[in-house]
This record gives sequence, C-alpha cells and structure tokens, in this order.
Amino acid sequence: MNPYIPISARSTSFWLILGLFFSSRLMLLMAFPPENLIFYGDYQHYFNLAALTRQGFYPYLHYWYEFPPIFPYLNILIYTLAGQQLKNYILLLAFGLLLAECGNLYLLYRLAFALSNQDTALQLSWIYTTLFVPIFFWLGNFDALTTFFMLLALDSLLKNKPKTLAIALGLGTMVKFLPVILLPAIWRAKGLKSMLIYAAATTLICLLIFSPFALINPTMTAASLQAQASKSSYQTIWALLDGNDTTGNFGPLSDHFSARKATQPLNRSARIPSWLTLIPFALFGLFIFTRPQLQKSNHDTVIFTTLTFLIFFLWSPGWSPQWQTFLIPLILLTLPQSRAVLFIIVLGFINFLEWPLILSRGLTDLLPLTIISRTFIFILLVVELYKDKIKS
Repeated sequence: MNPYIPISARSTSFWLILGLFFSSRLMLLMAFPPENLIFYGDYQHYFNLAALTRQGFYPYLHYWYEFPPIFPYLNILIYTLAGQQLKNYILLLAFGLLLAECGNLYLLYRLAFALSNQDTALQLSWIYTTLFVPIFFWLGNFDALTTFFMLLALDSLLKNKPKTLAIALGLGTMVKFLPVILLPAIWRAKGLKSMLIYAAATTLICLLIFSPFALINPTMTAASLQAQASKSSYQTIWALLDGNDTTGNFGPLSDHFSARKATQPLNRSARIPSWLTLIPFALFGLFIFTRPQLQKSNHDTVIFTTLTFLIFFLWSPGWSPQWQTFLIPLILLTLPQSRAVLFIIVLGFINFLEWPLILSRGLTDLLPLTIISRTFIFILLVVELYKDKIKS
C-alpha cells in the first residue's frame, strides 16, 4: 500500500469505483432501447412466464418452473410493478439485478481485501468494472442474483459469520441450486460437523419455502424439482458424445402445464449415465479434498471452492454460458491478475463464439471447436490452481 496516499483517499477509492460501476450501467439502461439490450437474453422469456398471471396461472401452483421459487415470484412482483409493460419490466428487472451486481462488486472487494490487501482489492474492483462479460449476462439472465448469494456465503465463511452464511446458502439455493457446491468447502474449512449443520440449515430454509407449494400442488412442485435433472446434455463434451447440438432451453410454455414434460428430455438421452461419469470426478474431488490445507486457510478455502466449481462444470451434462458469472470472481481471487484476466477474456471469447454467434446462426458443425476449447480451458484452470496450491 502506498504510504503517501491519505487514509481518507484510500477509504473512498472503492466508493468511487462503485459509483462509476453503477452510473455507467444505469446510463446504458437509459440510453438504449430496452428491447435491443436484451436481444440475446432471457428477459423476454421471464416476461412471458410472468404474464401467465394475467390468466390466473402461477408457478408451482399451476405449472412447473425449472428454477426454485425465489426468482419466479420476484419476477412476478417486478412484472406487476412494471404495469405489465415490457419496456418498464426490462428496466425494473435490470435495475434490480444491477443492485445485485453492485453487491457482487462490493463482495469481491471485501474478499480480495481479506485475502491480500486494499491495493489488490481496488485493482480487482477496477478489473471487474471494466469486464464486458458480466454486463452481457446482467442483461441476459438473473445469475447476478445467484452470484451475490454465493459470494456472500463465501465472504461469511471467511469472516466466520455463521448466521449470514446459513441464510446466504439457504436463500442462494432457492434462487438456483448451485450454491450447495460451497458445502464441501465448509467441510474442508470447518469440519464435517459444521458442514452437516449448514446443510441442515439450508435444507430447513428450502423446506420452508417449498412447503406451501408442495401442499397446494405436490405434482407441479415435484415436476419443478425434477426438471433440471431431466434435461438432455447440452454444450458440453457429453453433449457431443450424445449427438446433441442445442442449448439447454426447455420446450414451449405450453409444456410447463404438463408434469410429464418436465421429466421428458427434448433431445437424445445420455450414452454414458451422469451417475457413472460422476464417479471419477468425485474421486478426483476427494483427492483434492484430502490434500493438506495451506497455512493461510482463507486462500485454501477460496482455491478449493474454485476447484470444486470447475470439477462440477467438467462433470455437468450441460453448460450455460452465464455460469461464467460465478466463475469470474473466483478466478480473479485465486490467480495472479494478468493470468486471471487472460483466462477470463479467452473464456469469454469462446463462449460468445458459441452463443450468440454459432448457435443463433445454426452453425452447429462448429460446436465441437468451442466445446473442446472451453473444456481445455477448464482443465488448464484446474492444473493452474492445483499447481499454485502445491507451491503455497
């Protein structure tokens, strides 16, 4: 840290970055037609689902929904506040998710400060502010909200805030199921007993949120829980083996009113069952899990969390480009800045080449190029992180 920088200047530097981060994105919303900003995203799909309320249809009660309840009902609230008008809806949803993105920037800063120092934390904040990938997916889906709860849980784990950690895990899992991937990191950092306690707390929060829907319509609630697991493979090595060359989208909205459709794959079934491919990846994860911890336990926790996500991505039958939003802060926190930025940029170009360039134009013969490249990047990231871990 530069000793010649006044203390007051240091303390306000992050707020300057946050102000520029927020204002530039808000101006983007104000300056461009809303429909143009969401052309390649899922906002229109979310709007169409929320519009079903005009006919008296609600998620889990009348039709299945592929995500846990928090976002579907937050989406309906925003739709209602927007007066059921698409332009207003886009602006309100984007503004709400922009607040989540500001939270992500703040949590990235806090985590970097805890792992290193304020100078590094400020540098990573600037880097995150200038990256294009988070902007694209902020206007494409709601994964900024999932990322917020994941980073909040990780920050709470490092800062030893058990209540906040339990709430972040529970609510994050009710936005998307991916935050449960943090449970092994809790086990490694705090032991099996602590992990079981947080797993129980997460399960309790999930039950409290799911129970009313399960009591009113158990069929649609069960179908909603099964939908993601019943998907065909997409945009992965496994999808290439299965001969699937589409995205992970579900069928038309009308299919959501049939519980049977939730568990009916749209494309070819897996040639190698997911439970079978899970075995080698789980064994590899167990191998990493049993390596000695680093002397700096916080670094160990973040590196192990990042490795766990990468192993999950390599095993997963499907890949969604917006999952980069979970990975980017972790890469910034675990690798030297130049290498981190290089990995993020390369991964971003690979994913943009795949979507929207290849898939939106029907050039599916080129999919092996992007899928194999992305898989190689993930493997390279695993090697880099594991090497850094050993060196430490």
